[in-house]
Amino acid sequence: MKEVLAIGSEISEPPLVTSYQALLQNNDFHSHLKTESIVQEIDLPMIDLCNIQSENREKRRLCAEEIVKAASEWGFFQVLNHGISLELLEEIKREQVKLFRLPFEKKVSSGILNDSYRWGNPAALSVDQFSWSEAFHVPLDKISDEDCNHGEFSSLRESMKNLGMAMSNLGRALADVLVQNLGYSCGNFPKNCDEKTCFLRLNRYPPCPFSRPETGAACGLVSHTDSDYLTILYQDHVGGLQVMKDSRWVAVRPNRNALIVNIGDLFQAWSNDAYKSVEHRVITNAKRERYSIAYFVCPSYDSTIGAYAQPSRYRSFTFGEYRKQVQDDVKRTGKKFDMLGRGYLEETKTKARKGEKDKKKKNLIHI
Repeated sequence: MKEVLAIGSEISEPPLVTSYQALLQNNDFHSHLKTESIVQEIDLPMIDLCNIQSENREKRRLCAEEIVKAASEWGFFQVLNHGISLELLEEIKREQVKLFRLPFEKKVSSGILNDSYRWGNPAALSVDQFSWSEAFHVPLDKISDEDCNHGEFSSLRESMKNLGMAMSNLGRALADVLVQNLGYSCGNFPKNCDEKTCFLRLNRYPPCPFSRPETGAACGLVSHTDSDYLTILYQDHVGGLQVMKDSRWVAVRPNRNALIVNIGDLFQAWSNDAYKSVEHRVITNAKRERYSIAYFVCPSYDSTIGAYAQPSRYRSFTFGEYRKQVQDDVKRTGKKFDMLGRGYLEETKTKARKGEKDKKKKNLIHI
C-alpha cells in the first residue's frame, strides 16, 4: 500500500500505512483490529437553543432541563440554533481541506499554526492504540500572534479567530446553565477560562485501507475522554463518531445543522459526577476522508480544579498536573486512563493513606 500523492510528486499523507504495518508485525491483525461489526446508529439528544435566553421563563426552564438531562444521562448532546453561522463553519472547512493538502514535510517542518501539527500516535504499542488521523491542535492565544506562521492561510487565521470567539460564547452559555442547575452562581465560570486558554483542533481522518467488514474498522481516534470542561464539535456528513452508552458503543448519526457538545473530565470532577465525561472514539472509513473541528474549553494550567460543594468525590488538582499525568500515561502505555483509574478520587486518596498506616503498623509488629 502506498501513501497518497498530492501536489506534484510530493506526498501529502502522513506515513500512517508504514507506521500501522510496523505495529502489525508484532501484533496479530485479527485480535487487535476488531471492533464491533454491528453498532447501532442513534441520534444524540437534540436541544434547540432558541429558548436558552428567551424572555419566557418557562421556555428557558424547559431548555435548561433538556441540557441538564443530556449532560447527566449521556454526557453528549446536539444543539441547534447555537448562534454559529453555517457559512462560517463551511468557510473554515474549505480552508481546512486546503491546509491538509499541503505536502507532509511542510506540515511537519514549516511551523505553520504555531507548529501544532500532529499525526498518528508515536507512543502506540499496538494497532488498537493507533489513531488513523492527522490534526492541527492550535492554542487560541497563538492565532493572533505575529510569530504564528499562517503561511498562505491568512484567511484561515481570521476564520479561526471568529470561530473561537463564537464557540467561546456558546460554551459559556451552556456552562452557565449547568452550574446554575447545581445551585452555583455562574459568575465567571469556568474560572480562568477564556480565549487565551482554550484550543481549536482541526481534524482529518484519511481513508483507511485496513478497515474491512470482516475484521472491523480501525480507529481514527482511539477511545478516550476529553481532558477539559466542555468540547464543542462540528463534523461533516461522513460519520464515524461513536459514544459509549450503557456499556455499548453507539454510532452518532451526523447532522450538518447541529453542533455536538460533550462533558469533559474537569466538569465531571467539578460537578461531583453530576455530569458525565463519557468515552468516545472515531472509526475510520475505508473509502472516504472525514473532517471535524473541535473547540476545547480549558482553564489555565495553574488553575486548581475542585468540586463545587463538599464533601468532594475528587481531590483538588491543577489542570497542568492533570494534563501532565495524561501525557505521561500516553507516552508510557499508549493510552489515556480515566480519572478514576489515576487516583483522582478523594476516597482513593483516603484509602491510600489508610493503607500506609496499616503497613506501618505491620512493620512495627515485625520489629
